[in-house]
This record gives sequence, C-alpha cells and structure tokens, in this order.
Amino acid sequence: MKFYDCKTAPSPRRVRIFLAEKGIELPTVDVDLGSREHLGMEFAKVNPRATVPVLALDDGTCICEATAVCRYLEEVYPEPNLMGVDAADRARVAMWDHIAEMDGFFPVAEALRNGNPHFKSRALTGPVDVEQIPGLAERGRARVARFFDMLDQRLGESEYVAGERFSVADITALVAVDFSRIIKMGLENSHRNARRWHEQVSARPGVVK
Repeated sequence: MKFYDCKTAPSPRRVRIFLAEKGIELPTVDVDLGSREHLGMEFAKVNPRATVPVLALDDGTCICEATAVCRYLEEVYPEPNLMGVDAADRARVAMWDHIAEMDGFFPVAEALRNGNPHFKSRALTGPVDVEQIPGLAERGRARVARFFDMLDQRLGESEYVAGERFSVADITALVAVDFSRIIKMGLENSHRNARRWHEQVSARPGVVK
C-alpha cells in the first residue's frame, strides 16, 4: 500500500492520526497542493477528483476520502478498534464522526475557501474552478461557532465524542477544531468540557500534526 499525503492539509491529517493510533507505517507520497500538483495529469491517474488523502492498494485500487480510507484500514487492521465494537457502537461512532465532519470540518472549509483571497476561483476542492461566494464565508463561521457549542455540550455528557473511549469521531472533531485556527476561530474559555477534551486528546502519542 501507498499513502498520498499533504502535511499542510487537514484531511490527510485525519488519516495520519488514524494510522499512528493503530501503529501502521506506510510508504508515503507527499503531494504539493501549494504548487497545484494535485491538479496535474499525473495525479489525476491516482485520483481524478484531485484531492488527498488517497490510499493506493497493491492491486492498483485507489481509495480516496478520509472516512473511506479509515474504514478500509479498520477492516484490515482491526486493533486497536477505532470505529466501534458492535452494531450499536459502530453506528454511534459513525453518527458522531459524520456530525463532526458535517458540522465542524466542512464549515471551516466553507469559511476558508469562500473568504480567503488565496482560494479565489477555488471555492470547492476538485478539478473544476468554482468562484467564491462571500456570504458562505460568513455562514461557515456561524456554523463553526454552533459546532463548538454543540461539542462542548456533548463532552459534558461523555468523556469522548462518541462515548467513553477514543474513536475516529474524536480524530475528526480534533482536526476540525485545530483547522478552525486558519479562520482565526477556536474554542472559547467558556467551552470548558471541549477544552478539557481537546487537551486530553491532543496529548495522545498518536495525535500527529
């Protein structure tokens, strides 16, 4: 297997943490997003969607999207378990992972890509240029603020995002919180539960930048 990464991008970081938590080491190809290497013809052979991360299997199959890559790795390397131990647990972890992605990670991207001049004409990932919509930057920031409030409430109910043990949902939520720094947002002092959790999970040996 081969892992296509970019050290400056948040989506591949989700997989890097997942790999580190499981103690998996893979050959890695660093894709330079800054120079638009992902938009070139060579990378299109790996992933025509022009995004990272990508996991290339030995038979030539390429799996893109962080959640899909983690799902494959969980099946091949089931321990330590990060995606649920039974039907109810797997559903709960998947639910909170999806919430963290949809309500936390994606709104940060929405605010960044529609509000930062660096992403002019690149408001969406992928091979097609898309113009920015400034109103979506404002909406994204509002959604991030609501996510922080929701996350704090949830972490007042359980030690980790999906329950009483660390899971992929914590990885997605952690990366979303850290990603928010790029739009100059972050957990407030009033988010005591979320700040407790953030400090705890950030100190894990498997949590890599």
